[in-house]
Amino acid sequence: MSPDLADLLSLAERVARQAGELLLRRPDDLAVDTKSSPTDVVTEMDRAAERLLVDLLLGERPLDGVLGEEGAGIEGTSGVRWVLDPLDGTVNYLYRLPGWAVCVAAEIDGAPVVGVVHAPALGSTWTAARGQGALRGGDRIRTGECGDLAAALVGTGFGYSSDRRAQQADVVRHVLPRVRDIRRAGAASLDLCHVADGRLDAYYERGLQRWDHAAAGVVATEAGALLRVGAGDDPQGTPVVAANPALMGLLADLLAEAGDPGYRDAPLV
Repeated sequence: MSPDLADLLSLAERVARQAGELLLRRPDDLAVDTKSSPTDVVTEMDRAAERLLVDLLLGERPLDGVLGEEGAGIEGTSGVRWVLDPLDGTVNYLYRLPGWAVCVAAEIDGAPVVGVVHAPALGSTWTAARGQGALRGGDRIRTGECGDLAAALVGTGFGYSSDRRAQQADVVRHVLPRVRDIRRAGAASLDLCHVADGRLDAYYERGLQRWDHAAAGVVATEAGALLRVGAGDDPQGTPVVAANPALMGLLADLLAEAGDPGYRDAPLV
C-alpha cells in the first residue's frame, strides 16, 4: 500500500523546521570548506543539518531511502526516498544573507510527490503534495499569468566553474534585453518557489542536482507552473526551467536562440 502523502508532507515539514532551527543557531566561528571549486562552499552547519534530517526521518521511517547533498546515500526498501538539501544557498548563509532554505522532498518509485522548502530567515515555508496544490505559510498559491517576455521577471543562477559561468553569462547577455529584468537570489529552491507564488514569472539554470529542485519542483508544479528538467548526465549540467504556462514556450525558445536548446528539449516533469 502506498504511503499517505499527507503523512509524508507532515513529516517533511516537521523535520525541515527542526533543521531550520539548528541552522539559525550558527556559530560565530563558522567552519567552511570547499567542494568542486573555490566558490563551491560547504559549512559545518550544512553537514550538521543533513545529519539531523537523516536521523529524524529514519527514526520514524527506518525502511526509507535517503539522498542528501552532503553525502547521505541510503538504499531503502519501502519505495520512498527522501531527497535532501539541508542548506540551499550556502553562500548566502555564509554571508548572513537571508536567502537560504532547508529542502525536503519525498519520492515514491523515483517520482517526487511531496516537497517542503523552509526559509526560516525569510519567515517563509512552501509546502506541496502531488494532486493537493501548493501553499506558502498555509495560504494557497498560484503561479502568475504573464504571457509577454518583455514584461517577465526572470530568475537564474550560476554554476561554480569559471567555464560554466562564462557560458551562462553569454546566455544572460542574450536574454536580458528581451525581458523585464533578471534576478539572481542565490538559491534555486527559492527561485522555483517564487515562480510558484508569482514573485517571479520564470526561472532557468544549468547544473542543478536533484536535491536542488526536487522539493521546490513539487511546489512549482502544484502551483500551476510548468517545469522542464533535463538529463542528469548532461555534460553541460542539467538544465532546469520553470515558468507559468503562458511563458514556458517563449522562454525555452529564447534560451535556444541564446545558444542553449537544452532547456527547450528537456522533458516536462
